[in-house]
Amino acid sequence: MRAVEFQEYGGPEVLQLVKAGAPEPGPGQVTIDAAWAGVNFADVKARAEGYRVASLPYRPGLELSGHIRAVGEGVEGLRVGQEVAALVDGGGYAEVVLAEAATVFPLPEGLDLRTAAALLIVLPTTHALIHEVGRLRAGESVLVHGAAGGIGTAAGQLARAAGAGAVYGVVSTDTKAEYALKHGYDEVFRADTFAEEVRRATGGKGVDLVLDPVGGDTLRRSLNALAVFGRLVSFGNASGAEPWRAGQPELHAQGRSIGGFSVLALARTAPDAVRALTERSLRTVSEGVVSLPVTAEFPLSDAADAHQLMGGRTSTGKLLLRIASQVT
Repeated sequence: MRAVEFQEYGGPEVLQLVKAGAPEPGPGQVTIDAAWAGVNFADVKARAEGYRVASLPYRPGLELSGHIRAVGEGVEGLRVGQEVAALVDGGGYAEVVLAEAATVFPLPEGLDLRTAAALLIVLPTTHALIHEVGRLRAGESVLVHGAAGGIGTAAGQLARAAGAGAVYGVVSTDTKAEYALKHGYDEVFRADTFAEEVRRATGGKGVDLVLDPVGGDTLRRSLNALAVFGRLVSFGNASGAEPWRAGQPELHAQGRSIGGFSVLALARTAPDAVRALTERSLRTVSEGVVSLPVTAEFPLSDAADAHQLMGGRTSTGKLLLRIASQVT
């Protein structure tokens, strides 16, 4: 089979297309003939700086869709040939992927393989950010950093569906602002002025919920943009900055709070919770509550081009790798 991996950290050029033996499932596992794989910023960070990489060589890829190839001992509810999507801890950039059965999901009626490959990181994460961790209530206001990315695209729609009174986004370019405004956002601000714009838009009150994948100074400024009793949810550190810490002086005076979330970390510590999140999230797509546009796709052999686009911070929506030669 073909796969993409890297043997050293660096730019997109370190990604190599290799031939390897197809894996076989052990107890509680399945193998999947992959059709599509999602491209995520975590893949880019893994390649560039070793994020979540235990050893080299390393094969990126955290989400995929395809057909069950083989089923290991003790696996129930999954069968050979079944259309599924899967969340994996690396290894998704390959024609055959090994996955734990607990994080493999049969596709609900009406959901195709191409769409499904874009969902397993974005939608469970967004659902948790809005509902479980952010605890958004009807009428409250939301500010989302990275509003034109995959999670940002879904967050605008899910916040609106949850009854948010106002949904604000933060982006870096005019093109991204135009894109975000089509996906649930009332106003979109720039990264260097968002705190001031939030105060203007809310009449000085601030927002009730901030979703922040950037970290560093952005997290500090986001905390200052919160209303009384506001919540900030951190779900990444895309800035690469030293983690910024908040304590009693920043939180107690106005009853603010900070939460955090990682679907990959939760998959290791509470797989049942991730399963429930994912099943609910997939239904929101099949029922038409939220859509996640795939804005670019690349053949497996051009994974470096996908990383180049995502790493340049110019992409919007979701990027996919097309793995099978003929897929739908």
